[in-house]
Amino acid sequence: MELNPLDITVFLGFIGAVIAIGILKSRHGKTSEDYFLAGRGLSWWLIGFSLIAANISTEQFIGMSGSAAKWLGLAIASYEWMAAITLVIVAFFFLPKFLRAGIYTIPEFLEYRYNKTARSLMAVFMILIYVFVTFAAVVYSGAIVVKTLFGSQEVFGIAISITNACWVIGIVAAIYVMCGGLKACAWADLLQGSALIIGGAIVLVLAMKALGNATVETIPELANIDPGAGAWTKFTTLNAHKLHMVLPKKDPEIPWTALVIGLWIPNFYYWGLNQYITQRTLGSKSLAEGQKGIVFAAGLKLIIPFIIVFPGMIAFNLYSADMKTEASDNNMETLAVFEQVRSNPATAKVAFEFDRQFPEMYEDTAKAMVAFNAAVAGVEPPTDVTLHEANEEVLGAIKNSNKNLPKAERVAIQNTLLGYKFDSAFALLIKKLVPIGLRGFILAAIMGAVMSSLASMLNSASTIFTMDLYNKYVKKGASQANLVTVGRICVGVFAVIGCSIAPLLDNPKFGGVFKYIQEFQGYISPGILAVFVFGFLVRKAPPVTGVVGLILNPIMYFILAQVFPKLAFLDRMAISFFAVLAVMGVITLIKPLKEPVKFPVKSDINMDSSGIAKVFGVIVVVITIGLYIFFW
Repeated sequence: MELNPLDITVFLGFIGAVIAIGILKSRHGKTSEDYFLAGRGLSWWLIGFSLIAANISTEQFIGMSGSAAKWLGLAIASYEWMAAITLVIVAFFFLPKFLRAGIYTIPEFLEYRYNKTARSLMAVFMILIYVFVTFAAVVYSGAIVVKTLFGSQEVFGIAISITNACWVIGIVAAIYVMCGGLKACAWADLLQGSALIIGGAIVLVLAMKALGNATVETIPELANIDPGAGAWTKFTTLNAHKLHMVLPKKDPEIPWTALVIGLWIPNFYYWGLNQYITQRTLGSKSLAEGQKGIVFAAGLKLIIPFIIVFPGMIAFNLYSADMKTEASDNNMETLAVFEQVRSNPATAKVAFEFDRQFPEMYEDTAKAMVAFNAAVAGVEPPTDVTLHEANEEVLGAIKNSNKNLPKAERVAIQNTLLGYKFDSAFALLIKKLVPIGLRGFILAAIMGAVMSSLASMLNSASTIFTMDLYNKYVKKGASQANLVTVGRICVGVFAVIGCSIAPLLDNPKFGGVFKYIQEFQGYISPGILAVFVFGFLVRKAPPVTGVVGLILNPIMYFILAQVFPKLAFLDRMAISFFAVLAVMGVITLIKPLKEPVKFPVKSDINMDSSGIAKVFGVIVVVITIGLYIFFW
């Protein structure tokens, strides 16, 4: 797609306005409270839009729409609709405790409930996840959008590559958060949050219009549909198998069992205990403002699947051939390796992996790979299952064998071969459907969402490092100016680390951006949630339970991943969560505190709850349940 001057002008103008407004609105902040918590003066409408803008990024526009394009369909929307209910609970159960304690960071609360060690452990875990996983993944997914849209063109003499796009996106996000902190993020989010909802709605309308105009020549599956059918009829008919919230128990990503337990864990962790989200609510001017802002965000979450998940499914209906072509480009290098070694598996030290769509289009190649991998492993491949399942079983034998071999003698499993590149779904809609000028706005909205999320992560990671580690261990009692300076330096350092890692995620073995983020979150989120829930409810739990819970979860999650590799990561989260709770319960029964812990009261903000927020919170929950019933 050629870069049009009008698109460039609109894009740069919007991004420039976002950065300028963010910096101008925060220019008077000098203390650590001003920089890290916006002076605890955020209003409900700023909080609501900021929560959505910080949350919605290319993780959703690329990862979630890509997941919707494949077999997951509407089931992926549970991340959004369950979040609406979660937010309502967070507003009235979590937030009052945190605001009353007057904390800067979520880890800080663990020191008051357990001890300093628990606080420091959580701080380190969260920084590692933010910088090495979440930040890197969102930077990469933003680069995917740019690369898909503009290919190998040059902008101002610089070639558009995944690596270059990663660095530009990360640096721009770092600039305004270094200057203005949380207040800059919040005001920038007001523009970006509005733009991404409007932009997503525009793409949905254009996608529906294109589907309504589609013919049998472009979509052969329309042959069995009335030629005069409208866009909605075509959409529901073509995607009837995807318009369900429940998937089989054996689904590798979102089995129905995850809806019962597993999916609630990342939701409660993300919206209630995740610093880069909760930092906005910690900066609210009162409890009522915070609650109204969170419930407002919950209402907006109900809209998100319609502007992200639905377009993802339509993109596959319209442009599956383009997704197949992009996957073929990804597969070329791995297929070349296979051609070199396929005649001699006895001496080969490589094996080949493919996704579940690959055999549908390249059956002969897939059969040859299963036979090759079986010869490498020295096993007989199963014959009563699909080619993908057979290959996964053979690869499991290879992986188990690798564990007992020196690194130099292990079988190297090549990059996963793809049938379709699903993560290109949303970008293809923009490239194919959005007109010049409007394209610049849509791209700006998506890039704004990227920068909003990245800025939030950088600001929160720097807040945690500064307040939970630097101010606690490196320089106790540091001046306000020193704390702000350290926070700004951290933003720069973390941005460089994340941008260095991001291009590595172009390897298909990570299974897509959305899955990559959620998979690694499992190493910390169940344990953190268990420690907080247990600490809230069991006030006599001794300090050591918090430390044990935080350390036990990543160990438990890793063991489950190794012993039961086919177990969905959401189910692993659920098992880890309850295992941590059980161990904490045993420790408490053996050595309970003599007196229950009292949570601190350090804040002087107004702690009156919001009646309006309660009413609208109930409405949000009822609508969410209705959506589940309708699409069950």
